[in-house]
Amino acid sequence: MAEKKSFHSICRWTFNAGKGGFVPADIRPDWAWDKLPSDQVVRLIKERIVPRLPENIVLGLELHYDTEVNEENGAAVADALSETGIYLAMITPGAHAHFAYGGICSLDKKERAATEELGQKTVEIAYGPLRKAWYPDEKMAPTLVLWNGSYGYDIATIGIREMYQNLKKSIASLCQFEEKMGGEMYIGFEPKPNEGHPAMLIPTVASAILFWRKLEEEFGITRTKKGVNKEFGHSEMIGLDHVYDTVEELDNDAMVHMHLNSQGYNDGIILGGPGKYDIDHGTRINGMNIAIAGLIQQAGYGRWKGHDMQPRAYDNVDQAIDRLVRSILSWEACAHAAQEIDYQQLMTYLQNRETAKAEDLMRNAVVEAQLAFNDMY
Repeated sequence: MAEKKSFHSICRWTFNAGKGGFVPADIRPDWAWDKLPSDQVVRLIKERIVPRLPENIVLGLELHYDTEVNEENGAAVADALSETGIYLAMITPGAHAHFAYGGICSLDKKERAATEELGQKTVEIAYGPLRKAWYPDEKMAPTLVLWNGSYGYDIATIGIREMYQNLKKSIASLCQFEEKMGGEMYIGFEPKPNEGHPAMLIPTVASAILFWRKLEEEFGITRTKKGVNKEFGHSEMIGLDHVYDTVEELDNDAMVHMHLNSQGYNDGIILGGPGKYDIDHGTRINGMNIAIAGLIQQAGYGRWKGHDMQPRAYDNVDQAIDRLVRSILSWEACAHAAQEIDYQQLMTYLQNRETAKAEDLMRNAVVEAQLAFNDMY
């Protein structure tokens, strides 16, 4: 019997020459923006990453409009995806690259209008030239992710409430526009507590879930196919429990996409975590990720699992590619270990207050995951 397909997506923005700032901006010169266009990133994934993965893994691509895909290169990107058997998994308006004063929640009417136009063009290109690169099963339609990187502020004033009202009106309008285009895409917020502003609208998973309920109440926007891009690292950054986040997302039928990256603090090896900056490590093999894998297995989540990660500031091209492979295989290993857990025994331990034995069971699952990773890698 063939293994069940597992859907992973890779972000175009991972393939960069270097981040700059306090670290080199040219550590990977072959990946400079003018040397590696987005259609060639697709072919690089096909040539360098696909051969190293199990055959049951289906790959997708994640893109920002208009910096990574736009009207000029959209056809070429779609052709590359179709030719390689890779699919459009996610697209997002790159508002943070253009708008620094709140974007669609801005109190500047001109900025708000320009950001709204960017969002509509993102939907148009997904339904236009990129449409042929969608996975054929409608349940795997791409997600329109709304990262809150431009929905922020740095001054405590009563104007914040007006910004929130603007956000509701703009997102309601975008949802209505997407519905007219076909209504096939999934739409999700990617919560984050900070970056690119000290304070953000939609900082947490709970904020996103509440927002969609308000949109349904006030604007009649259906919550079907609406929800959260589950971003592990953003919860970790402020010390929130991304296992419980998973419960909230699943309980509200709000998990529409996933970003599996980690800030690293919970595996005892990689540094990062609460109070640290967003370092975007790949998937880690640890008990929390195994617990999340078990939760989504039980809930039947089968959509895209994205790897929103950055190479390390000292990685060459080969090492950067290897980190992507490791991230995908690490999640597959966690998912394998979750399937092997004796959940009846686990629940018996927990019901009997034998939490040390429950801890042993989960620690054994971590060992099982590492062994599975070693076999695949």
